[in-house]
Amino acid sequence: MKTIEVKKATLPLSDYTKKVLKEPVIVTVKGKPIAALVGISNADIETVSLSNNPQFLNLIGRSRSRQKSEGGFSKEEMRRRLKKPKRSAHAR
Repeated sequence: MKTIEVKKATLPLSDYTKKVLKEPVIVTVKGKPIAALVGISNADIETVSLSNNPQFLNLIGRSRSRQKSEGGFSKEEMRRRLKKPKRSAHAR
């Protein structure tokens, strides 16, 4: 992992993005980390955005807690609930 002091980070951003393909780059101020540049693979913009959204992460946490405490239903039950009812002959 490479670290660089923010005052010394004078290269264009494109140069740093090339480096993150090999290893993360940690940006520091007076030795304390303030940001990380990391390579991303197998993810789209929406996935990256949501994985860093505190409101979304809170929602997922609440949902997992509720699932653990109250239970849920099987994927077979989910399929049954989502299955469209068959149309009757006179409804056409």
